[in-house]
Amino acid sequence: MQIPREGDYVAIQSYKHDGHLHRTWRETMVLKTSENEIIGCNENTLVTEADGRRWVTREPALVYFHKKYWFNIITMIRDSGVSYYCNLATPFALDKEAIKYIDYDLDVKVFPDGEKRLLDVDEYAAHSKMWNYPPEIDTILHDNVDVLIDWIDKGKGPFSQAYVDLWMQRYKELSHH
Repeated sequence: MQIPREGDYVAIQSYKHDGHLHRTWRETMVLKTSENEIIGCNENTLVTEADGRRWVTREPALVYFHKKYWFNIITMIRDSGVSYYCNLATPFALDKEAIKYIDYDLDVKVFPDGEKRLLDVDEYAAHSKMWNYPPEIDTILHDNVDVLIDWIDKGKGPFSQAYVDLWMQRYKELSHH
């Protein structure tokens, strides 16, 4: 697969451990690609759920995917402030169809005031039992929650205002907003 270039649009597909498609974002503009990461932005993009429900995102959202970390980060730019939704998931894969990853249920939400909340612990426990997540997955995910919390606490990468400002500016330039 040819790596998408700055300004290209890609789809994002989230799967579950058993292989079923969980959620699809139709269009995300690529802002940066490197050997290990992809940064993009989507706004008013169609999202399709596994059950067929469809909705459109309301605010611009920066997306951050990394080849080495078991999480991805969605930075939501709202009038009320910046909030984050972090999916505990496999590192991304890229093919001609989309950016793809397996979503492992656990999420960390960061509110504009800095409050952090670990979400969907019950869903993770239920799916772990139902789909027999291997013990290594549990270890990897818990280690990556620790990395994520450290990034949040230190304002690293997507959790810094400079990152948000830089990539939103680049999105505006490329999309002629």
